[in-house]
Amino acid sequence: MPVEFIGFIGSRNQSETIPPQGAAVDLNHIEASAKIHENAGFDRALIAFHSNSPESILLAQHVASVTRDLGVLIAHRPGFNAPTIAARQLATLDNLSRGRVAVHIITGGSDVELQADGDHTTKARRYARTSEYLDIVRAEWDSRAPFDYTGDFYTVRGASSLVHPYRESGIPVYFGGSSDEAIVVAGKHADVYALWGETYEQVSETVARVRAAAARHGRAPRFSLSLRPILADTEEAAWARADRILETARALQAETGYTRAAHIPNEGSRRLLAAAEKGARLDKRLWTGIAALTGARGNSTALVGTPDQVAEALLDYYRIGISTFLIRGFDPLEDAYEYGRDLIPRVRALIAAEDGRGRTAAA
Repeated sequence: MPVEFIGFIGSRNQSETIPPQGAAVDLNHIEASAKIHENAGFDRALIAFHSNSPESILLAQHVASVTRDLGVLIAHRPGFNAPTIAARQLATLDNLSRGRVAVHIITGGSDVELQADGDHTTKARRYARTSEYLDIVRAEWDSRAPFDYTGDFYTVRGASSLVHPYRESGIPVYFGGSSDEAIVVAGKHADVYALWGETYEQVSETVARVRAAAARHGRAPRFSLSLRPILADTEEAAWARADRILETARALQAETGYTRAAHIPNEGSRRLLAAAEKGARLDKRLWTGIAALTGARGNSTALVGTPDQVAEALLDYYRIGISTFLIRGFDPLEDAYEYGRDLIPRVRALIAAEDGRGRTAAA
């Protein structure tokens, strides 16, 4: 099974350990990050979306314009654009970039954040709306004749598009969300289901749930796992580096904004915090320190060790069913370079050997 690596390109240089500075859109940072990721051997880079962030499709367009091969994974929140328009925007960029677009559907677990954009629906209603939204997006991509659609949230008549995805295989749909409502929609629509960096047991459980939901629609999605690798030449040095990252993140919380909320609104964060309650170090080398500090605000768990040790841990997840790894560091530019030099080649080699053994055994 082919393995895919996805990085992260922010609109400026910031993280839990780097306070934001300067303009919200830093062209030098975006272009440097894009080129580092491409040269490091990443397949794609995620462009995030929040209710107060620069617009993800426009950032992705610039990333595509300054690279030749790097794919973009555009975080997109259904319900704020008409689905027919969003479908054409994504298909247009896919043609301009010669098939380098994928979309990451994030329905949104925080009522408060979505209300900043004028959305006052409940989570259950948002996931129902997302399902209709994706019905229409896919029809706009696939239909060569006008189509109609009638749902609880959207009604279109005579919808059609002159622009379609660049590749016959279409634009891959990645999907995030851990609630029961999210799993149902993922089963119907996800080409790739995305998890945050959980324990082996948690990941196995979620993979089984999504596969069961997808089987009802005759589908078999792939799976992505998001982690923050922390590497060093020795295991002792890697854990010392993790401790320094935690100390820095704690000292800078007021400046970075990565503070723990009194109420944790989304199921994905609650799952990471449930893992963190079992300890700071889980499985072989899963570290929950930043997740516990920040209330698991997004991708916040790490694998800690030497490049060989972290590569072996990623191979364990591959054996569970993960074939995409979304990895980003606490120092966005330097860590992306380091991953390309020390980690990605090791993981690709381990997985190639694993698949080779499997083919030999099957023969």
